[in-house]
Amino acid sequence: MKSVFEFSIKYFKRLDKTLLLLCLMASASSVFLLYTMYYNGVNPAVVSSRNWIMQLLSSGVGVIFALVLAGINYRFLSKIWFIPAALGLTLSLLLFTSLGVRTPGAPDLNWLDLGFIEIQPSAFLRVAFVLTFATHINKVSDRLNEIKHMSLLCLHGAIPAGLVFIQEDQGTTVILIGIFLIMLFAAGLSWKYIAAGIVATPVILYFLWNVVAQQHHKDRILVLFDREMQESEMLGTFYQQWGGLRALSSGGLTGKGFFGGEEAEYVHVYAIHNDFMFAYVGMVAGFVGCILAVLLLMSICFRTIIASGTSKDFLGRMLCLGVFAIIFFESAVNIGMVLAITPVAGSQLPFISAGGSTSLALWLAIGLVLSVRFHRRREHHMFYEDD
Repeated sequence: MKSVFEFSIKYFKRLDKTLLLLCLMASASSVFLLYTMYYNGVNPAVVSSRNWIMQLLSSGVGVIFALVLAGINYRFLSKIWFIPAALGLTLSLLLFTSLGVRTPGAPDLNWLDLGFIEIQPSAFLRVAFVLTFATHINKVSDRLNEIKHMSLLCLHGAIPAGLVFIQEDQGTTVILIGIFLIMLFAAGLSWKYIAAGIVATPVILYFLWNVVAQQHHKDRILVLFDREMQESEMLGTFYQQWGGLRALSSGGLTGKGFFGGEEAEYVHVYAIHNDFMFAYVGMVAGFVGCILAVLLLMSICFRTIIASGTSKDFLGRMLCLGVFAIIFFESAVNIGMVLAITPVAGSQLPFISAGGSTSLALWLAIGLVLSVRFHRRREHHMFYEDD
């Protein structure tokens, strides 16, 4: 009993309590916002008590998993990379069976109906990719810029990104590409490859626009720059973003209040509880609330960078930067979408938007960062000792 007590004291002493607290604040804010959304009767067609209850449960389970992962050496997790990789890919491939469900009103094939629950495989695929890609980079770090290894790394990144792209999940595709680029650049990518990428960018964009992109993809981009098209597509392509902007700006400086009751009029923002949660923050908490939400997410990102800088090895740095990239790009894509400066891409606001799969996956990612911070020294390793 004494040894268990002593281990518990040492465990919490070594835990990154600041990062844990910041993420808990974000998850608690999500549950509270979803409860007020339900209480105020916002868009009852899609918002119910189930949203805040599921968010509470998934966040609670996620915290437990993160705390367990913190005590497991991340180098051991790296050695069993094939397990999360197999799970992530299997869940994603099951989408192309009868278990796959498309998002209502959208072409996205990103929900897996298991009968008793629906999950979003792409959320877990992101975390699996960070772990496997960090492991891959770590193994070839001294030969990173050799053509053979660079080709294999690019193939590694292309597999999950391509798999998600054919699911019509453009938001996750962009996030995976962002993770790939951040980790590769931080690993010491040669300027020769960077220069070649810059030169090739116009050609790639031309190919994507004229060969890959379908008309509805182009419309989502064109409508951002064409005022007349915005007016003509107010009930079409621009419908969601127009509703989101209207809801976001309605809160003014300090918002209408969390229990004002006026929020129910904004039923036209269909995905206000997940993809457009930032608009709801602006509606009930105003500009001040939006700034606080952004600062909270920035603080979480900053803390993951600190964890990267204090890591004792290259693998730990790569893991932390990968998790940073998940949160940063998901935040940027979501907020840009709500502000109508980037196209609608089906991305959620990390920790804050409704979504059990996303919330749980983010806490698993935070567990990796906590593990890196926890195991900066040799002692207190669980299941694994350094070589």
